[in-house]
Amino acid sequence: MSLVKNQEIQLNIEGYTAEGSGVGHYDGMAVFVAGAAVGDTVLAHIIKTKKTYAVAVVKDIIEPSGDRIPVDCPQFRSCGGCAYRHISYEAEKRLKKNRVQDAFLRIAHMNIPVEEIITGNAERYRNKAQYPVGFNSKGEISIGFYANKSHRIINSPDCILQPSEFAHIVETVKIWMTEYGVLPYNGETGKGLVRHIYIRKAFKTGQIMVCLVINGSEIPYEDKLCEAVSKISGVKSFVINENRDKTNVILGKGCKTLWGEDYIEDILCGVRVRLSPLSFYQVNHDMAEKLYQKAAEFADLKGTETVLDLYCGTGTIGLSMAKKARKIYGAEIVPQAIENAKENARLNNIENAEFFCGDAADAAKRFRDTGIKPDVVLLDPPRKGCDEAVLSTVAEMNPEKIVYVSCDCATLARDVQRLSALGYTPTRLAAADLFPRTAHVESVVLLSRVEK
Repeated sequence: MSLVKNQEIQLNIEGYTAEGSGVGHYDGMAVFVAGAAVGDTVLAHIIKTKKTYAVAVVKDIIEPSGDRIPVDCPQFRSCGGCAYRHISYEAEKRLKKNRVQDAFLRIAHMNIPVEEIITGNAERYRNKAQYPVGFNSKGEISIGFYANKSHRIINSPDCILQPSEFAHIVETVKIWMTEYGVLPYNGETGKGLVRHIYIRKAFKTGQIMVCLVINGSEIPYEDKLCEAVSKISGVKSFVINENRDKTNVILGKGCKTLWGEDYIEDILCGVRVRLSPLSFYQVNHDMAEKLYQKAAEFADLKGTETVLDLYCGTGTIGLSMAKKARKIYGAEIVPQAIENAKENARLNNIENAEFFCGDAADAAKRFRDTGIKPDVVLLDPPRKGCDEAVLSTVAEMNPEKIVYVSCDCATLARDVQRLSALGYTPTRLAAADLFPRTAHVESVVLLSRVEK
């Protein structure tokens, strides 16, 4: 019997999708149910059907899972930020560890035990937030986060994942907009001024940067907003970012500091880093430290090694290992990130690190062709993983070890399988929960050269 839209069915939830929805089966068809938990028996309302699966929402919980807890956020059902506020954190850690293990079994066909899932604080851990600004249906200013798979703003001035100071900043900007008639940007008409409120916090130093993303080059009553924002504890920088394009990209290319410094400073793994609005930086400071420490443990440097970091970003992971290496080489395709990496090396008086601008495949070939022979290669690619050309060139350089950090365990498992065929076997694997209460999980794997 095929399912149809608006049909209601009883369903036992057996697993989770990569996005965090519960999964059950009805007459052999997979049904994905947002907000369901493994162990639930639910009355599911079908909202979409395809040939091989259906999508549903929970109409009623007939028998709750033992993992269920009371939801602590009023926006959880409508906001697209969290996936797991309805289950205990212990259950979330368990499912994420199993997800990494399953990816290696299913994709790489390798039974590599996940040593641990590295965890930290599950609340107030994000050091960055980007709040879209718009109008609600009543014509009132709405600031919060987008609903799942939409551009409808869910009013959410305070979020349990963000530092509490961010709510004060958001309210301050909202009061200024209301008092002086400053309009939110309208993506359909291209009119209005304020697009996003973008905030960064350096957790080690406590410094905060406020960036207003605007559809223009200046703001009215600038002195009033600068005065109000500068009074908020921790704020060291107030910047505007100009973005006039009709685009979903949040930040434009140009920034102007209205008050304070052009940057804030943080410390990650003992390395001082300067952060501008356009700098890449891990969103969870404390967990990034733990992840990088695990990568360093896997690398096990003795002080004589040459290390090649092929997706170096602003250089933090390589620079954090510089004291234990003979030489660090970093490559990154984003020019601004390379400038930040060089500046971070200067700030920390690190003289054994060099950084080059270029994509990973070209950089790997460049290093190979110039005779640089790394002992350890660090890989930390974007979600899509590494191109085959990168992996084959890395293997040709014949490093003793490859330490691969990944934000997608599926592409990691795929690439580990490819590297295995090129002479590298995975020997250690760990998971890291950099984004508690969301569906994301990071992994780090050590691959060792197979002696022929």
